[in-house]
Formats: sequence, C-alpha cells, structure tokens
Amino acid sequence: MKGKTFVPAEKSIAEITIRSMLLGIVLSLIMAAANMYVGLYAGMTVSASIPAAVISMGILRGIMRRGTILENNIVQTMASTGESLAAGLIFTVPALVLVGAWQEYHFWPTTLIVLLGGILGIVFMVPMRRALIVQRKDLVYPEGLACAEVLIAGEEGGSGIRSILLGMVFGSVFKFLLAGMKFIKETVEGAVAVGNRIFYMGSDMSVMLVGVGYIVNINIAILISIGGAIGWLIAIPLMGGMTEGMTPLDAAWELWGTKIKYMGVGAMIIGGLYSIWNVRQGIIAGITGLRGTPKESDIGSPGGIPRTERDMPLRWLLVIFIATVLATFFFYDSLVNHVGIALTTTLIMVVTAFLFVAVATYIAGLVGSSNSPVSGMTICALLIAAGILLALGIRGDSAILATLGVAGVVCCATCTSGDIAQDLKTGVLVGATPAKQQFAEIIGAVVPAFFFAPIITLLDNAYGIGTGEAGALRAPQAALFASLTDGFFGDGSLPWSMVFIGIGIGVALIIIDKYLEKRGTVFRAHVMPIAVGIYLPLSLDIPILIGGFLRHFLDGRSKRKTESELAHSPGILFGSGIIAGEALMGILLAIPMYFWPERMPDREGNSIVSLAIFLAVVAVYARIASRKQTE
Repeated sequence: MKGKTFVPAEKSIAEITIRSMLLGIVLSLIMAAANMYVGLYAGMTVSASIPAAVISMGILRGIMRRGTILENNIVQTMASTGESLAAGLIFTVPALVLVGAWQEYHFWPTTLIVLLGGILGIVFMVPMRRALIVQRKDLVYPEGLACAEVLIAGEEGGSGIRSILLGMVFGSVFKFLLAGMKFIKETVEGAVAVGNRIFYMGSDMSVMLVGVGYIVNINIAILISIGGAIGWLIAIPLMGGMTEGMTPLDAAWELWGTKIKYMGVGAMIIGGLYSIWNVRQGIIAGITGLRGTPKESDIGSPGGIPRTERDMPLRWLLVIFIATVLATFFFYDSLVNHVGIALTTTLIMVVTAFLFVAVATYIAGLVGSSNSPVSGMTICALLIAAGILLALGIRGDSAILATLGVAGVVCCATCTSGDIAQDLKTGVLVGATPAKQQFAEIIGAVVPAFFFAPIITLLDNAYGIGTGEAGALRAPQAALFASLTDGFFGDGSLPWSMVFIGIGIGVALIIIDKYLEKRGTVFRAHVMPIAVGIYLPLSLDIPILIGGFLRHFLDGRSKRKTESELAHSPGILFGSGIIAGEALMGILLAIPMYFWPERMPDREGNSIVSLAIFLAVVAVYARIASRKQTE
C-alpha cells in the first residue's frame, strides 16, 4: 500500500492525543456495554468501528472544530477493541454460572479472562500484520475498507452523527416502552397442535434486531432464517412432542431447548472445523511470512522503515506475551487449585489461541469479522481442552473450570484479533502509524476489562442470563458451552443423536455451498450463520430477516454504490444508533429492576398493539434509511 495512503508516510499529523485517547476510552466503554447486551440477547454482535468513527468525527470536527483523520482512526480503533472483548466475554463467561461452577460473576476472574484474552489477541495478531494485511492482496478486510472510506469521506464534511443520535432516541424510547413500562410485549408468538405435530410462529418485538439485520445484510439474514426454519418449521413438526398438560407453545419451546438446538451445535462444530481447513494454506503462508518482519534497527535509519510501516517492537511484544502467559498460569491455578492442571491448561490455551487468532485474522480478511465463525472456533478450542483433560483422567469441577477458562481466554483473543485486523487495515489505507494504533488497542483492551463484571452482574440480577424465562437474556452461546461441559464432566447428558444430525446438516450445507461457489452465484450457503439460526429461537430470526430485506430493497433502489456510500448510509448509521440506544436503555433499566423491583410495572402488553408499534418503527426506519445522506 506504499504511496497509496491518504496521509503520506513522510507527513506526521496528530494521532495519539489526550482528546483522542479520552474519547476512545469513553466510546470503548459505551460500545462494549451495548454489545454485551446485544450479544446476550441475540447471540450476535455488530462492529463498532463505523459508528465510533462517525461519532468521533462529529465530536472532534463538528463540535470541537479540530481533530485529524488519524485521531478519528485512533478513536474507532479503541472503540472496536472494547466491543470485540464484549463478544468474547458474553459468549463464554456466563457458562461458568450456568453450569454451576460459579454462583456469581466474580470480579477478578471475569476481569482477567477478558484482559488476558484481549492482550493475547493483540500480541499474536500484531506480528502477522505485514504478512496478512499489507502483503496479501487477496484479503480485502471489508469492514476495515469501509471504515477507511468513511473516515476519508468525513474529511470532506458531513459525519452522519444525526442519524446515529436519532436512532439512539428511537431505540431507547422503544426499549423503555417495552421493558420499563411493559407497554410492549417482549415476543408476539403462538403455536398450534395438529395431532402430535406442533407448528410455531413468533417474533421478538425488538427494533434492535432489525438494525442488526440491516447491518449484516440480506445474505446473512436469510441464512440465519433458513437455520431457524430448519429447526422450528421442519424439525419440530416432524419430531412431534405434544404431551398431556402442556400447551402447544410450551411444547415447542421444550422440544427446542432439549433437542432441536443441539442440531445447531453439530453444525457449528463442522462449520468451525471446515473454516480452519479451508484457510489452512493462507494461514501457513501468513505464519511463514513472519520471517520477513523488519528489524528494529531499521526504524528511523536513513532509507529505513517508513512511519506507516512501524509496528510495536517485537521485544516489547515478547515481554507482554511472557507476562500475560505467566499471569494466565497463575489465574488458572487460582481457578482449579492444581499446578499440573493449570500448566496443562495454559499450554492448551497458548496453542489454540495462536491457531485461532491466525484463523480469525485470515477469515476477517476474506469475509469480514462480522461473518467470522468465532462460535465454531471456540467450540473447537473447548473440545480440544475437554478431550485432553478427559484423556488425562481429569473430571469434575476442576475440569469444568479449566475447560471454560481456556474457552473464555481463547474466545476473547479470537474476537479481538478479527476486529483488530480490520482496524489495522483501516490504518494502512488512511496512513496511520501501526505502532500507535497497536498501543491504542492495548489501552482499549485494558480499560473496559474492569467494567465488564459489574455490568454483567447487573444484567443477570435484573433480567436473568440464560435462564430461559420470559424477558431473560438468553446468552445462547454461553448456554451451549455450559451444556457441553456439563455433558463431558458433570451430571448432564447431551442428546448426541441430535448433535450427529446437525453434523450431517453441516456436511450437506458444505456440499451445497461448494456447488453454489462453482456456479458463481452471489448467494452462498455458509454453514455458521445457518447453524446459529438453528440454535437461536425463531422469534429472533424474524426481525433480523426484516432488517436484511429492508436493506436489500433500499440498496437496490439507491444510487449509492461505493463502499463508503453504503457503509455511511443513513440506514447503517440509524441502525447502529438503534442498537446502541436499545442496548444502553436495557442496561440503565437494569438499575431500578435490581434495586427497586417492586416499583416496576407488572403487566404484559397487548400483542396487536405491540405489533403495530413495532411495524410503525420499522416503517420510520425505512423512511429514514431511504433518504439522502446530507448531515
């Protein structure tokens, strides 16, 4: 990319400043908190880079009348790092409580899982930057490219911050009516029984999920819905399950919770393994390319490394790596109180984390970090750790803690590395100094880590996490990991027949996808989104599908064609605002729910009224998304 950056290598402008660091920390906390709620609710998270970049430009350039493109890049980099850590946390840590290994979310263990995983993700990913981001022209890093174009477009005026703020207002008001006033129902659903067969249909009343669907676009939204259809519209009616004394609705949920969702587990396992196998050659090439890393002595020397190619020195990374691994060992030892198990677990973690960081970085370059099969890779890490511990004869709570400890750190490292890769791609395009971005990433990982335990504790006390009760945060991935570890080491048992059916479905999807790839079709049958759709309640899939179709229809009518125009469109920014607004209001409402539950309304909204309000907000979304970007 030399000679093609927006800010030339020979030019130095403000990058890491007090204002960019402070704003980056604030947005990192906000985006992390919002993504915690979204991930616990829907099992999906969305990238914070573009909304953070837009907000940064609006504040630094719009309000403060100062700020450079590289300062804005630092802000979005830090915000993205905090958001990615939230995904790693909520996918794994709640499993420790759900499986019974913990009775509450302990502050230091929760903080250390996030902190150690985030730092390892940075340390493992940074040396691969040149090999996988700069030199590999086949890896486009789509979110990084889009964010770079948004930042460059922002230099010419207009940030789109009004669309985000308007979306936050709509999202927060809607969530207040739903969870604060209980005027809107959480889910409008119903089921009927025809003989022993159960037919279900329902939709969550969540405009946040419409925003998620709009952002992930039609292909992913349809794939998730196909998974939901396989589980809820095909498998449940075929299996039947009506028993005396149960309503059809209760029977449908019972079937899904005890059998159907484990088909999604099998498909996720295949999806994760296939993703690793599919990118094996690129990973090998990327790791081999590490030998070409420039020497530190070349930095600053005549004709040496330009500013835009300077990474953090390898000796610093080595010191951070050694300190992090030692801290991880002592952390695992404090969890299981056994030196041998802690040492084994640490070795497993280091090897699997390095492997999956490389895989996540490569896949993020191919299809984007939002489409990276993190759940599948974390399942693979969990299975590797569980298999080794079982082979060593380790059982009980120690094995559960060790296995989930590995999964937690590896998941945080994997999630962080994918988002960091996108941020560093943005840096390459706008002309950032990589070493400064990498420093900002470490700060963006360290500071938010200390806030996750209080937030997740608050959410658990207010809503319940993974309980399956109405209004609870389902935490689908964490519930999955809890079931797997309990089946391996505890008193639980897994419906292996359903897992094997899911494996068969995953293999079939791979064959179909290869056929579609050979035909050159735009639509693909990627395994992981369909597997996630099988594992999620169908009621979550419907609003996501609505959002996907909304964007497909509006993009087809729009004259926006470039990555910047599409990523910077009012629909994307309004959707980002809705997601943040609904999520942050959900966290704020958790405070009175926890401290003054008796003062909260105790009623259930009307289904027709709820549906009418939901559709009205969707109509407003369509109207706003279809207008020209003028802010």
